[in-house]
Amino acid sequence: MILEHADIRIDPARAADFEAAILRGVTTVIAQAKGFQGFKVNRSIESPGRYILNIYWATLEDHTVGFRESPAFTEWRAIVGPFFAQPPVVEHLELVGKSD
Repeated sequence: MILEHADIRIDPARAADFEAAILRGVTTVIAQAKGFQGFKVNRSIESPGRYILNIYWATLEDHTVGFRESPAFTEWRAIVGPFFAQPPVVEHLELVGKSD
């Protein structure tokens, strides 16, 4: 499993609208993509307007090729992109260890 970690910055004054949009975008667009295995989104307490979106993919290619090169990516960005104060920083991570 691959973890996509997206660090997103928005105008804090638009937080309520952004939160509704990101949840709608993930559940109606990204969740339909091949290899999608779940997500979580967290809001920073110390940094208003900062969100971390974690999406779990079966493979790296499910995200980088299957989703990002599909029309669904354009649809996703149309939903959340207008809120971005700057381009999100996205990284992919592999699990090394965890607690139960």
